[in-house]
Amino acid sequence: MRFRGKLVDIGCIQHFSRVTSTVSKLAKNCVLRLTRDKLYFILSEKAVSGEVQIWCELTQSHFFDEYAMEGLSREDANEIYLDLIPENLVKALRSSQSAKWVKLKLTKKQTPCLSVEVSLPSLTGHDRLVVHDIPVNVIPKRLWDEFEEPELPKFDVNICMPHWKLLRNIVDKMKNLSNFVVISANGSGELRLMVETDMASVSTHFRDLTNATWNKDDDGMDTRADSPALDPQQFVEARVDIRKFAQFLAGQQVNPYKIICNIVHNTTLHFFMLHEDVSLQYFMPVVQS
Repeated sequence: MRFRGKLVDIGCIQHFSRVTSTVSKLAKNCVLRLTRDKLYFILSEKAVSGEVQIWCELTQSHFFDEYAMEGLSREDANEIYLDLIPENLVKALRSSQSAKWVKLKLTKKQTPCLSVEVSLPSLTGHDRLVVHDIPVNVIPKRLWDEFEEPELPKFDVNICMPHWKLLRNIVDKMKNLSNFVVISANGSGELRLMVETDMASVSTHFRDLTNATWNKDDDGMDTRADSPALDPQQFVEARVDIRKFAQFLAGQQVNPYKIICNIVHNTTLHFFMLHEDVSLQYFMPVVQS
């Protein structure tokens, strides 16, 4: 197995750093899947265990000036799966904000490593090369099925959320009142966040939002005015850990242009974050009242 990628454009280097930072704030461990055309950061835990699921997808040509990889075989297994701690990758990239280039390589030290080489300018005119070796575990092919893209259910409602910074400020105040938040929406562009205590119920309402459906095959987003299955005025809801929701909002570093909230009533809460060259799916476990 071999992998080597080089980022030269400083904008691409910084953007890649922001993506890895977002993932690191959502997952302590993850799997980095490398294919010929894309990179994926994956966290696949069963929702019943109280953990989240993450599927972050990047098109390699939008980031890398040079990219070469070779998996177990070129025919049926031309992929590489690496188990790593994303925070280690974030630390390795912190010195790259003024880098001339950054290289990522799969290397063999005492253990398999994802080596990050950063070329930095200096006052003497001689470039400095900083190398970080991040220990990784290579996942065997027999386990790859555990890291497939999460299957999407038929959602009761889909809605485009307000700007994540506005939501973050609201949720940060709400989490001082309760451990849980009920997120509800309908097919008429209304979204509601509500927390309850023994003394009171506090809610925030948003109106005139856009209902949306995501066509995965076309890798695009279509908007429409009504809910896909229910009376447009009927709210569907999901109750979740408010700290996990706050963590999701606080972790956004890539400034997505759209976040879609998808709900199966009292069963599933799914967020789909869209950027020009990054998409991130985030499943949050629902807590029954």
